[in-house]
Amino acid sequence: MKIKKILNNNVAISHNELNQEIIVMGLGLAFQKKEGSSVDPSKIDKIFILESKGISNKIAELLKDIPEIYLELAHDIIALAKDKLPYELDEYLYVALIDHLNFAVERHKRGLDLKNVLLWEVRKYYKQEFKISLEAIDMIDAELDINLPEDEAASIALHFVNSQISGENMAKTVQVTEMVNDILNIVKYYYQMDLDEDSINYERFLTHLRFFAMRFVRKEKTENNYDEFLYDQIKIKYNKAFRCAERIATYIKNDYDWAISHDEILYLTLHIYRLTSRD
Repeated sequence: MKIKKILNNNVAISHNELNQEIIVMGLGLAFQKKEGSSVDPSKIDKIFILESKGISNKIAELLKDIPEIYLELAHDIIALAKDKLPYELDEYLYVALIDHLNFAVERHKRGLDLKNVLLWEVRKYYKQEFKISLEAIDMIDAELDINLPEDEAASIALHFVNSQISGENMAKTVQVTEMVNDILNIVKYYYQMDLDEDSINYERFLTHLRFFAMRFVRKEKTENNYDEFLYDQIKIKYNKAFRCAERIATYIKNDYDWAISHDEILYLTLHIYRLTSRD
């Protein structure tokens, strides 16, 4: 294993036997080494396999100004998330998380903790991501002997969500969360009822709304191949849910200038009916 690029005395970029670009980390691993030198396997503590081109260079840029402990923490947090989340994480998460952790800890040490205005929504709508992020906060606190606020767990959870939509910027992730929250509130107030957040129908609707909102931020076009007869039948049979779906469509049009398809209105209607039915 040869050193391709030295990041600091303890971190270097290399390639494994499959010719995958990797970051290797270990105490003194690159000390007094040059590019092209062999890596001592006994000094390797951690290996990061990076399949996306350019990610290692971005990490290298970060490590010029950021202590390598944040690379280790990011690695351990992402490994935890990969083990527990049901979806793949984009590799850019390494870059985003290293940068975020460094900034968050530096702010905390200066007494400048920021409130996350989406804490309530993240805790409610991204329960699994938030739970993992609370574990991540415990890892950071133990490693750095600090006490980060719960708001930082919400921020880390949003990075997981952002990674799921493959490289979209954090502003778009926030937009997804706000859209989902607004739609759920429309349903709640239209029916004048509390939604059963522990029900499988709530989870199904929440999942549908997340992907619905993701399609908007990605500007993905949806086909409008609806069955007119089925559309009319559902409109009659589930009229209240249909009218609620139309109200959601009006909100989306007015706030986001996005005309959703008849197919989407059908899906929303069926989800709303199942969510609100007390039969």
